Amino acid sequence: MKLTWQNPLDIAIELAEKYPDIDVQYIRYTDLHRHVCELENFSDDPNKSNEAILEAIQMAWLDELD
Repeated sequence: MKLTWQNPLDIAIELAEKYPDIDVQYIRYTDLHRHVCELENFSDDPNKSNEAILEAIQMAWLDELD
């Protein structure tokens, strides 16, 4: 499955699996953006993200950890 910025939950699941030791509560959005773009299944334009999208991914990632 190819991931885009419109798939925050799916992105969060993959991030949680790939980066289990990251303290996602305190991650900088620049680092989060880089980690998303480095995902093997990510296939969207890196310039199409924004703070709201990154926040949605961060919140979904936090939910995955609970």
